[in-house]
Amino acid sequence: MLSKTLTVVNPSGLHLRPAGVLSQTAMKFKCDVIIEYGEKRIVAKSVLNVMAAGIKSGAQINLICDGEDEETAMKALTEAIESGLGEM
Repeated sequence: MLSKTLTVVNPSGLHLRPAGVLSQTAMKFKCDVIIEYGEKRIVAKSVLNVMAAGIKSGAQINLICDGEDEETAMKALTEAIESGLGEM
């Protein structure tokens, strides 16, 4: 299991489009991908769960990847989040 704290940098937070980009990226991997935000644990492969979490710009999230391709998933998802999920 890998875990990393990241900051959501895209200006509008994780609304529909960036949540979709995040979820589609997560779905490419076999491992479980979880986002911890406050007291919430969100399954990142579900765009509805990601959107419902209400994650705003500047929020600190904890990204967890657990499974056979966790290292590759962590790298790809970290790059996506740090680059603004297509919004920057």
